[in-house]
Amino acid sequence: MTALAHEHDAPEAKTPHQDLDEVLWQAWKAMELPEGYRAEIVEGFIEVSPTGRYSHGRIVNRLRDRLSTFLAGSEYAARQDMNVIHGRKVWIPDVFVLSEDDDGQYVTEDGLGVDASAVPLVVEVVSPGHDSTARDRVRKRRAYARAGIPVYVLVDDYDGHGTVSVLTSPIPGEARYTGELRVQYGSEVVIPEGPAKGFVIDEAITGPPRNAIG
Repeated sequence: MTALAHEHDAPEAKTPHQDLDEVLWQAWKAMELPEGYRAEIVEGFIEVSPTGRYSHGRIVNRLRDRLSTFLAGSEYAARQDMNVIHGRKVWIPDVFVLSEDDDGQYVTEDGLGVDASAVPLVVEVVSPGHDSTARDRVRKRRAYARAGIPVYVLVDDYDGHGTVSVLTSPIPGEARYTGELRVQYGSEVVIPEGPAKGFVIDEAITGPPRNAIG
C-alpha cells in the first residue's frame, strides 16, 4: 500500500519533448531582440522574423480596421502585436480576434500574452521568402489546428496571382483543418463561422490580383 501510494504521488517523468519545450520557453523569455523583430515558438523552434514590408502592413492594417468596424458592439475585438500562447508555444498573428477582456481572465498567469483558447480566429499575411511562406502555409497551419483555433485565414500574395484561404474545423490531435475555402484575389470570401461570421475579405483589403510570382 505504501509503495503504491508513493508511486502515485511521484511526479511523472518528463519526456525529452517536454524538456525541449521548457528549454525553448525559457530561451524565448530571455530573448532581447532589436526593434523591428519578433520571436515565436513554432513546432519546436524559435523563429525570429522582421516586421513586414509596406505591402504586408497595408493588408494587415486594412483587414484589422475593417474587422474592428465589423465587430464593433459585440463581445469581441480585432487585435495585433500580442503574444498568443498555447502551452509552451507562442505565436504573434498578424491579426486575431479576441474575446473582450476587462478583467484579464484570458491573460496568461505570467502576463506574457493571451491564452489561445480565447482566440476564435487568426490571420496571417504571407511574407516573401521560402522560410516565411513555409511558416505560414505549413507550420503555423498545423500549430493553429493543434491548438484548436477554430478559423485560420491565410492571405497569400505569393500564391499565383494572390489567394485568400479560410481554414475551419480543426482536429487538434491530427494538427489539421478539415475545412478549406480558397479564392483568388479579386473574388470575395466570407468568414463562415464564429464572431466574425459574415465578414467579407475582398479586393478592398487584398488589393487587385498580382502578377504571377510563384
